Amino acid sequence: MNIRRKNRGDKLVPLERSRRTIQLEKRGRRLKRYVVPARIFAVLGVGSIFYCAGIAVAGFGTLFFLIWGGIGVFFLILSAAFYNEKLMKAIPGWMKGICIGVFCMGLLLFGIVEGLILSQYHATAGPGADYVIVLGAQWKTTGPSEVLRRRLIQAANYLAGNPDTKVIVSGGQGGNEVMPEAAGMKDYLVTIGIDEERILVEDQSSNTYENLVFSGRYLDRQQDRVVIVTNNFHMFRAISIAKKQGYANVEGESAGSLFGMGPNNLLREFLGVLKDFWVGNL
Repeated sequence: MNIRRKNRGDKLVPLERSRRTIQLEKRGRRLKRYVVPARIFAVLGVGSIFYCAGIAVAGFGTLFFLIWGGIGVFFLILSAAFYNEKLMKAIPGWMKGICIGVFCMGLLLFGIVEGLILSQYHATAGPGADYVIVLGAQWKTTGPSEVLRRRLIQAANYLAGNPDTKVIVSGGQGGNEVMPEAAGMKDYLVTIGIDEERILVEDQSSNTYENLVFSGRYLDRQQDRVVIVTNNFHMFRAISIAKKQGYANVEGESAGSLFGMGPNNLLREFLGVLKDFWVGNL
């Protein structure tokens, strides 16, 4: 039998047993490499699913929150794949490299876009604007959604301090709404003390791009000072679209948003920015 000395005093270890011992040690090191990402993806997966369930129970927002459930399932599948050492060994190195490269590029793109979104998160407009444009959001049977209510309150505060400024309420009627958003917005502003004669109604638009295109018909885009009122997470896209549409003197007045909805809002806005960039709106 072949034998090999193993630095254990005078004890001799069979060669085949020595090889098996070395192989087990290498395998352990390889497994450790995959355990960390597997655990990270497991935590992200469970967290995403719980976040999705939390939004569902709270009843805020649109059905977009369901994407968090899909993200959670995807992360759990990735976690299971990393825990499977045989599977990870079977995947060619070049394929792993491509996946890692795509993942890193996606993270970089996400970071850049979110940075742009956050750059207008706390936008504040100066006094004396000619027009305020309030961008529409969901109108429920009970009144404005929380997102829209915050926009209207922020607009009313600005209008109270600038009595010569007119306001354009912008938003059409969605399939799940009992009236055009702009009609409900006008009534709400009148209820909280804004003179009806200061309010112009644009009730045909169905998205941010149309909000700003159709509202632009009520004013001089080159000469008038315009303040856009929308929620903080939405401000970058709104301002960018306005500038693309020829608004020469445009500012933002950010309304707040629910703290717990931050991740959902930022993810949705990330996709919105990509969509509007792709179709040439900004």
